[in-house]
Amino acid sequence: MREILGERRKNGNGNGPGGGQGAELREAALRCVGRWRWPVLPGAEARPDGGCDCPRPDCVVPGAHPLDPELLAATTDPRMVGWWWRVRPRSPIMLATGGRGPCALSLPALAGAAALAELDRRGAPAGPVVAAPTRWMLLVEPYELPELGELLGALERVPSALRFHGVGGYLPLPPSRTGAGRVAWAREPEPRGDRVPLPRAADLLEVLVEAGLSAPEPGGWLTY
Repeated sequence: MREILGERRKNGNGNGPGGGQGAELREAALRCVGRWRWPVLPGAEARPDGGCDCPRPDCVVPGAHPLDPELLAATTDPRMVGWWWRVRPRSPIMLATGGRGPCALSLPALAGAAALAELDRRGAPAGPVVAAPTRWMLLVEPYELPELGELLGALERVPSALRFHGVGGYLPLPPSRTGAGRVAWAREPEPRGDRVPLPRAADLLEVLVEAGLSAPEPGGWLTY
């Protein structure tokens, strides 16, 4: 009920400024759940000044995080997703990572582009890649924390520029707009049958670690 009452205060008809993008976002969200079977939910909207439409004045990921409903509400139900984007047509699409959805490995944008080029040079399958203004996120098969810990334990060094988006995490999907700018596909999903093939994290980790070691050390906050 909180979600319904909150949305009654907004103009959710998709008309006027942003209406075209609203239709694009709704279509993309429905494609995520209908064709790719990825659980999504609407996120907090980015304001025109780059801030966030959430209660936190110092939000460090404006327009790139869930707000109401919370992350646990992520679903693959097209009826729920269609309703969300009818009443909130400009909300960014948030992918709930892990479990039923892909996990991801991410790097700062320049390092991510370099890593993708190196994977292509080696002939390694990279899978879908989300290009946000400040970070690139490579989607991979869902992994569990013990598996990730085993992979990282075998490495001599793990750069702090490399981030992991697993169970309980989230990331924005195209064509969302965050406070930093628009999110796009550097490499679009290529469905086969009723699923999108994803690489294993283990098959990408060596290249991403090398690229991450060459990237400037990031600050303490993950930005998009």
